[in-house]
Amino acid sequence: MKIFKIIVGTLIVLMAGGYLFVKMHSVDDIPVEQLASKWMYKTSTFVDVNGLRVHVSDEGANNSAVPIVLIHGTGASLHTWDGWVSELKNERRVIRFDLPGFGLTGPEPDNNYTIEQYTNYVVGILDSLGVSEAIIAGNSLGGYIAWATAVRYPNRVSKLVLVDASGYPYEAESVPIAFKLSQNKLAKLLLKNFIPKFVIRSSVENVFGNPALVTDYLVDRYYELTLREGNRAAIKERFEQTQPGELRKSLPKLTIPTLILWGAKDKLIPLKLGKRFEKDIPNSSLIIFDELGHVPHEEAPQITVSPVLDFINE
Repeated sequence: MKIFKIIVGTLIVLMAGGYLFVKMHSVDDIPVEQLASKWMYKTSTFVDVNGLRVHVSDEGANNSAVPIVLIHGTGASLHTWDGWVSELKNERRVIRFDLPGFGLTGPEPDNNYTIEQYTNYVVGILDSLGVSEAIIAGNSLGGYIAWATAVRYPNRVSKLVLVDASGYPYEAESVPIAFKLSQNKLAKLLLKNFIPKFVIRSSVENVFGNPALVTDYLVDRYYELTLREGNRAAIKERFEQTQPGELRKSLPKLTIPTLILWGAKDKLIPLKLGKRFEKDIPNSSLIIFDELGHVPHEEAPQITVSPVLDFINE
């Protein structure tokens, strides 16, 4: 009987401690107005596209060259391209935006996160900005959206840059813990609004080849924009609705020049998928960065943007 009481007491203490831990790390959504004052750039604004106010940054050289559009991946925002933009804007007009469900843009009004709908937003942004044709670059989910846009709207895309892109079925070596929690129904039910900053740090470190390069500023940015009103609810739908589909069968029909960049230390989307993109897209070439991870453009922007500059100016 005494042992039973000790066990019950221990369980109660553990449960109470777990409850307090979850409560301590539960954070309410933050209104976009509050976040915008910190995370909008002088070059960014909100553009109405398909009934959604999309956070868009438009800057760079005002010349006749075809603009370049940069599309971020899951959990990120347009800020992930800062390093590339500092170089690209001297050569081109550079357009980047927060995808529906992420950053300051927030949730899609019809809860539509299919890859087709994402490509519609890309074209809608081009239309809103008066751009008839663009070079499109994307990382991870953004890479999927980039090549899917080229497949669905071939007259709007002149060149492609795919950075550790998704769009094929794959098995990850390691999945960021924030992604796991967002996809687990029981966790979402029991851990409502639970999001410790250390989970975000761990998740960002997971996609870097060298986790020591992850700064407090970077973690704060990912963390705060995750808390944007509606983003946490949207990410579960994003994962469910943007699974690899039939569009990938059209990749061999793409004829536009395509540059594929891949971090060899990518633990989320393995390098073999980069090689498959190179095989399936006829006019493509693959460059591998041995020491970089899933977000090479953010981890080592100066190194990774160099071949992009050569490619877009060919």
